[in-house]
Amino acid sequence: MIEVTPAHDFDGIATMLGPKKPESSVCWCLSWRLGSKENRALVGAARAEKVRDLTRRTIAPGVLAHLDGEVVGWGGVAPRSDLYPIEHSRKIPHIDDLPVWSVWCLRVRPGHRGQGITAALIDGAVDYARASGAPAVESCPVDNAGKKVDQTMAFVGTRGMFERAGFSKAADTESVSGGIPRILMRLGL
Repeated sequence: MIEVTPAHDFDGIATMLGPKKPESSVCWCLSWRLGSKENRALVGAARAEKVRDLTRRTIAPGVLAHLDGEVVGWGGVAPRSDLYPIEHSRKIPHIDDLPVWSVWCLRVRPGHRGQGITAALIDGAVDYARASGAPAVESCPVDNAGKKVDQTMAFVGTRGMFERAGFSKAADTESVSGGIPRILMRLGL
């Protein structure tokens, strides 16, 4: 059974997002959370420490999926206002002033794909947002018309994934991922 929990567990996040070499500068899902100046300034182990700090906040930086006690998935979800690049984007519209939450990243460990983990992550992210008082959840997946999406750009999800979770298209965006247009989708809570 897949269990999805708020990501207050730094080691679980590190399993999903951390580099093999701690001194390496990888995303850690901070690119969608920080302004570009702060994001560029954080390198190596400082990125991990920023994520460790985020796990200590009341609002977790996302959700983790567990299968038989093993961490197998990550979903970045947070209030849109905490996500500087999304909150201030000129390409992703704000359709109203609701304090929505955003799902911006979905990752499943190799060897665990095709088992329903992505669907569980989306549902778990929605449940976490709802339990935290969010009035709605948004995402900007690619509108890929059922075509295969390159694995390196699949982290934003697809329209079909979010439609199956009950989301509806709310607006077009000017954003693309891997050359595929992204749309704004929303689920009211």
